[in-house]
Amino acid sequence: MIIQCIFLFLVTHGVQSPRGQWTANIPTKITVLQGSCVVIPCTFTFPMPTSKKILNRWIGFWKKGNKVVSTNIPKWKIPKEYKKRTQFLGDLTSRNCTMLLDGVRMTDVGSFYFRIEMPQYKRYSYIQNPVTINVTRNPQPPSLSVKRDGKVIATCSVTHSCPSIPPQLSWSRSGIVISHIKKLNQLKWKTVSTLIFQPLPADFNKPLNCTVKYRGGKQAKSSTILKI
Repeated sequence: MIIQCIFLFLVTHGVQSPRGQWTANIPTKITVLQGSCVVIPCTFTFPMPTSKKILNRWIGFWKKGNKVVSTNIPKWKIPKEYKKRTQFLGDLTSRNCTMLLDGVRMTDVGSFYFRIEMPQYKRYSYIQNPVTINVTRNPQPPSLSVKRDGKVIATCSVTHSCPSIPPQLSWSRSGIVISHIKKLNQLKWKTVSTLIFQPLPADFNKPLNCTVKYRGGKQAKSSTILKI
């Protein structure tokens, strides 16, 4: 994951040193499956004042152009196209500005940026450090591997950006199924399903299928042929 940092040096009254620093750590680009969701990781820093304390009633905004698409203020009026589709996950007092975007649409393609407002101190938009959302219509098929050790041990996995509603993996054959989700990094998770069964003569020379169903209903399939 590429992380881009902004370093903006200000000469202003009340900062810790003549050169204060505003930084934001946000992915520069994310590709999301249409209909799915994505967690946009975000952390930020700012120049600390020396002359007075900063009140903790901070307001955080995620914006697309001039539109506020998400905020930590519960009663804020969000535009209809983003209402109930975004959630401000971050804790601003912990310098976290992470946002969830659900039900991703083709109209979401474009740049989003974070803005912080601190009463009795400053307001700042990290407009030079946006995240660009790209949306794809075609889901990726899962990875599928098979091991034979008396029993068949088949493993199917898929990476995704939607931990709140992860993809569902299913098999064309019954057996013992073990599933788990693993966080790979701030941006990606992996859902893994392992199928274990004792093969029968009817299982050979026919496809063993693993199907993934993503948030929003899109599906993809991978197959392998069991050889004798």
